[in-house]
Amino acid sequence: MAYATVEELMARHPNEAALVAADETTRLADPTRLAHALEDASLEIRSILAARWSKADLERLDEDGAATLAVYACDIALYRAALSASRLTEEMRERAQAALKRLEGLAAGRGALTFLGVGGAAGEATEMVTSPGDVLVDGPPRVFSRRAYGGA
Repeated sequence: MAYATVEELMARHPNEAALVAADETTRLADPTRLAHALEDASLEIRSILAARWSKADLERLDEDGAATLAVYACDIALYRAALSASRLTEEMRERAQAALKRLEGLAAGRGALTFLGVGGAAGEATEMVTSPGDVLVDGPPRVFSRRAYGGA
């Protein structure tokens, strides 16, 4: 499962994607090169985020969380494709390094992604405010309290 499509990559970075996707002999765009780079970028993203979220958690991303990872996937994929085609620019390198740094920050807990949860009426999906792995404490009222035993 790739976090972004070739069409999204072409829409975000049309000039760079055309440069990187061009076949050396025919000079025609080869979208399979970009598709492979997006798959590799998605694998790298999952491997970084595995420190905090499972694969099942990442499959429950809402629109905002998926869009965030799509931006990072496009930047990393463009870098990987440009590197393999010897067409890397400094701007591509900087965007990929920034994306990797942000992903590592997410994995370390210095940011959050939003996920779809189960709840609401008849099990319909609702947005979770917190990320998986956060501890939510909700329980019955205390039985042994100071007030129950005549304390302050």
